[in-house]
Amino acid sequence: ATASSIPGGVNQDSGHPVLEREPIFRVFSVASIVALCFSVTALVFFLAILTSRCEQRDFKRSLPRKLLIGLSSLFTSISAILVSFCAGHFFVLQDQVHRGAFPIYAVACLPITFFAFAQLPLYFDLLWSIIRKVPVRSYKVYYH
Repeated sequence: ATASSIPGGVNQDSGHPVLEREPIFRVFSVASIVALCFSVTALVFFLAILTSRCEQRDFKRSLPRKLLIGLSSLFTSISAILVSFCAGHFFVLQDQVHRGAFPIYAVACLPITFFAFAQLPLYFDLLWSIIRKVPVRSYKVYYH
C-alpha cells in the first residue's frame, strides 16, 4: 500500500509529494523501499529452499546459508515495515498529540520482538553451522 499511496498526497500542479521537504518523509520513503527489497529477497530465498534438491551435501552449507539469508531478510523487512508504518502515521498525528502514539508503536513491535527472540537459537545455530567445520560421518561399526 505504501508504494501506491503517499502521505500528504501529491501536488496537482507539479506531481511531486506535498510533504517531500519533511525529513520524516525521507524516512518513510527509504523504509518503504528497504521493506520491499528485503521482503522480495526473503521470499526468493524461502522459495529456493522449497525448490532445492535436498541432497545430503546441500544440508552442509547451501540450505543453512539460504535459511540464514532468508531469516535475516525477513527480520529486516519486518523492521523496515514497522518504521515505514510509524513514519506514515507521524504525518497523520503531526498536529495532534503524537507522543501518545509511541506506546502504541511499542506494542505493535512486540510480536516481531517475541518472534525474533524465539528464532534466535535457530539463527545462532545456523551461523555456527556455517562457521564450524562439521566432521564427516564415519560408517565404521564399533563392537564393544
